[in-house]
Amino acid sequence: MALAYALSVTLSAFLLFQIQPMMGKVLLPWFGGSSAVWSTTLLFFQSLLTAGYAYAYGLLGRLRPRAQAIVHLASLGISSVLLALTALTWASPLTPDSTWRPQEGASPIVGILTLLAVAVGTPYLLLASNSTLMQGWFQRELGGRSPYRLYALSNAGSLVGLLSYPLLIEPLLALRAQAWVWAGGYLAFIIGVGVISVRAARAAPTAASAVDASEPRPSAATFLIWLGLAACASSLLISVTNQITQEVAAIPFLWVVPLALYLLSFILAFAGGRLYSRRAYLVVFFLMAFLTIWILPRLPWFGLWSQIVIYCLLLFACAMLCHCELYALRPGSRGLPGFYLMVAAGGALGGIFVNLVAPFLFTTGFWELQWTVLAAGALLTLVLQREAGLAAPAARRKRRKGGAPPPRAPRRLRPAVVINAFLLLALSVMMVAVMRAFADNTLLARRGFYGVLRVWEINPERADLRAYQLTHGRTVHGFQFESPERRSLATTYYAPSSGVGLALLNHPARPGSLRVGGLGLGVGVIAAYAQPGDSFRFYEINPEMIAVAEGQGGYFSFLSDSAGQTTVVEGDARVSLEREWEQQGGQAFDLLVLDAFSGDAVPLHLLTSEAFQLYLQHTAPDGIVAVNVSNRYFDLSLQVYRLAEAFDLAAARVEDRGDGLQSYDSVWMLLARQPEALAIPGIEARQMLRPALPEGFRLWTDDYSNLLRVLR
Repeated sequence: MALAYALSVTLSAFLLFQIQPMMGKVLLPWFGGSSAVWSTTLLFFQSLLTAGYAYAYGLLGRLRPRAQAIVHLASLGISSVLLALTALTWASPLTPDSTWRPQEGASPIVGILTLLAVAVGTPYLLLASNSTLMQGWFQRELGGRSPYRLYALSNAGSLVGLLSYPLLIEPLLALRAQAWVWAGGYLAFIIGVGVISVRAARAAPTAASAVDASEPRPSAATFLIWLGLAACASSLLISVTNQITQEVAAIPFLWVVPLALYLLSFILAFAGGRLYSRRAYLVVFFLMAFLTIWILPRLPWFGLWSQIVIYCLLLFACAMLCHCELYALRPGSRGLPGFYLMVAAGGALGGIFVNLVAPFLFTTGFWELQWTVLAAGALLTLVLQREAGLAAPAARRKRRKGGAPPPRAPRRLRPAVVINAFLLLALSVMMVAVMRAFADNTLLARRGFYGVLRVWEINPERADLRAYQLTHGRTVHGFQFESPERRSLATTYYAPSSGVGLALLNHPARPGSLRVGGLGLGVGVIAAYAQPGDSFRFYEINPEMIAVAEGQGGYFSFLSDSAGQTTVVEGDARVSLEREWEQQGGQAFDLLVLDAFSGDAVPLHLLTSEAFQLYLQHTAPDGIVAVNVSNRYFDLSLQVYRLAEAFDLAAARVEDRGDGLQSYDSVWMLLARQPEALAIPGIEARQMLRPALPEGFRLWTDDYSNLLRVLR
C-alpha cells in the first residue's frame, strides 16, 4: 500500500508542474508575451496551492475517515465533469476558445486569473491537496513511518514534470495534444486516488499512528516563522524570474530554471537535509546578495548569462536556507496539516507581495528582489537567535538532576547573529545608496504590468549629441537628440541605413503617400519618415510606453512632430488587427513594420503562421512586411524564412552595422508578395545570403512553437 501512496503523490506532483508552463504558453499570446504573464500565473497557482492545503487541512482535521473519503470522491467527480465540459466546448480541455480573449482596456491580471480559474481551477486544487491528504492517510494506515519522505517524493515528481516540459513535451507535442495527454493523466490520477480513498475509509488506524496527546501545539511565533520563511523563498523565486525574463525571452525554458532550483531545495530539505550546511549556505547567500544589491546595478559589464547565474545562485542559497530551516522546525504528526498550510500560505503571500503590492511600493524598478533578500536575511538571523534561546533552557534541564534549577543566565547574542546583523546593515545602506543613485540619474521612470521604462540622458558631455533615451531593462527602445537641428533624425535601429529605413525612403509607392503600420511603438522613431499625406498607425500593448512616446515629460516628440497623420492603438497588436479585420476589413498597409522582437522577450504569437496570414490580409498587394529580427540570443530569421516559404513570399535580409552615434546594429527582414517590390536601391547590394534551414524545421503555429530550435 505504501507504493500506492508514493505513486499517487508522484503523479499528482508531476501533473501540477506540467500544467504550469503549459497554461503559461496558452495565455502568452493573449496578454502580450510578457514575463508578467508568468509571474501572474505563478501567483494563481501558489494561491490555489494554499487553497488545496486548506482543503486537505479541513478534511483531516474536521471529518472522520469515512466522511473524508466521501467528500473527496465527490470533489474528484465534480472536477472530472468540469474538465469534460471544457473538452466538449473548447478545442481541448485546457485551451479556451476565442470568446475568452481579453477585452480592450481590461485588466491583464484579472483576465489571467479568470481564465486559469475556469480552465484548471478545480483540478489544480485537488492535485494540490493530494500530497497533504495522502500523508495524513499514510500516517493513519501505516503509522510509524515518516510521511515527510512522501513530501520529498512529491517535490521530486514536481521537478520531473517541470523539466520534462521544455525538453520533451513542448518540442514533440502541439499545445492541444499536450492538453489531451494531461487530461488523460488526470483521469488516471482520479482512478488511483479513488481506490486509495475507499481503502483509507475502511482501514483501521494502527497503534503507531495515534496522535501523541503530549505533543505540544506549535506556538503562534512558530506559525509566523513558518509563514515568513516560505514567503521569503516564494517572493525571491518570482522576483528572480521577473528579473531574468526581462532580458531573455519569456518562454517556459527560462521560467523553469528558477522554479526547478526552488523545487530542488524542497527536495533536499525534506529528504532530511543531508547536504545542508547552514554556514556554507549563509556565506553563498551573503556573497550573492552583495553582488546583486551593490555590484550588478553599478557595473553593467557583467554579461547577461553571468547575471543569470548570480541570480540563480542567490535564489538557491536563500531557498535552501529557508526550506531547511522549515524542515528543522517541522512539527510531529499532530501539527503536520497546519505546517503544510502555513508553507503554502507563505508561498501565496510571496506571490501577492511581488505581483500586487510591490508595483505600488517600488515605482522606479524591480526593487522587491533586493528587499526580499534583506527580509530573508533578517528572518534567518532571528531564527538563529531564537534557536539559541530555545537551546539554552533545554541544556539546563538536561544538566539538572534534581533540586533547584540553576539561575537563568542573561540571553546573549550568538556570534553568527552579530555577523549576520552587521552584514544586513551594510547591505541595507548599499541598497538605499543604489536606489538614490538610480533616482538621481533617471529623468523619468514608469512601472506597469509590462515592466519598468526609464528615460536617461546620454552623451551629456557633447551638446551636439546629447539625447534622451528610453530603456526597458537593458533594451533600448529609441532615443531622440535634444538639439533642434538633430531632433528630427531617425535613430537607433531605424536609421536611414537600416533595412526599414531603406524601405521607407525608397518604397515603390513613392512619391505618393504611404500607409504604414507598426507593431510596437517604442518612442515612435519611424514617424520621423512620415511625409504630408502619409498615415502611420502604431499598435502598442503597454500604456506606459504610449504615454512616454506621446510626450509625457517632454522628452520625445517624434509623434507630435511628424509631418503625417499618426494614430496609436492600445492593446496586443494581433488581437487589435483581428478585431479590425472582423469589423472593417484590411488596413491595406504599404509597409507593415514588426518591431516587437529586438528586446529579447520574444512574443512568439506574433511569428506564427496564423499571425502572418493576418498580416498579409492587412497589407496591400504590392506592400512590404518588415520584421526586426535583431536579437542577441535567437536567430529569428530562420523562422521568418520558413514563413516566407509557406506563404510564397520574396525575402531579403539586411544587416546594418550602426555608427554608435545615430544608428545601432540591426538586422531587418523584408518580405513581399511581389519580388519587384524589394528591388529597392541599397537593399539588393546589401542583401545577405539566405541560410539553409535546419532539417525538419517546423513552421510555427498557434498550436506549436519551439524557440530552442533557433537558439544561437
